[in-house]
Amino acid sequence: MKKINLFNEIIITSNTELSQALSSNKTFGITLKGEIKYAPFEPSDIFIYQGKVAPQSASALSLPKSQSKQELLGKNYQVLEDDDRVLIKAGGAWQDIINYNVRNCHYDDTTGDGVAQFGDEELEEMGWKVTDFDVSYRVLVEHLEEKADVTLVCIESLEPSYQFSGMGYFNDMALARKVMFEYCQETIKEKISNNPDYAKETLDDEQLETAEFFNVL
Repeated sequence: MKKINLFNEIIITSNTELSQALSSNKTFGITLKGEIKYAPFEPSDIFIYQGKVAPQSASALSLPKSQSKQELLGKNYQVLEDDDRVLIKAGGAWQDIINYNVRNCHYDDTTGDGVAQFGDEELEEMGWKVTDFDVSYRVLVEHLEEKADVTLVCIESLEPSYQFSGMGYFNDMALARKVMFEYCQETIKEKISNNPDYAKETLDDEQLETAEFFNVL
């Protein structure tokens, strides 16, 4: 798993390209990789910023006041211009970043309720079925983060108290599905073999259907 903690991460983008975007009067975004992209956005991209900067109007008595990139991007970003680069820390804009990306992430761990579903239909079907054997989404996510190719975009801090909020992305969906299926299969096998509460003769119709789905019975 690759964890990207936006409290610590510095996003580097092109000063020239960002300047052009800010003055374009178009809706644009800055991706996690520092790329400047214009709407409509691709669902595969992860954004730290999306917006449109309206041109300032000049009065008859004065020219528009020049604004820095810090002012244009907003107070929730920390911005440092370094010649042809712009360095951005985006952790303070986390709530906006959730709004930009949550509809396209593969699992949402941004609420106190934890992960409740997977964005991929096949993973969600497996996750929903295996709950018949009391396997939680939290357990599934922790296993996938250990065994699959996952990028976890988050904010995490220890002080003054522990804080965490994150969105997960599977970089290899075929691998994630394989890891998930095999984990569910082995977990169900183990429970049927060793846990009297899940002995084959005691399984209900939903559990039998799930066991068949994972090729256990």
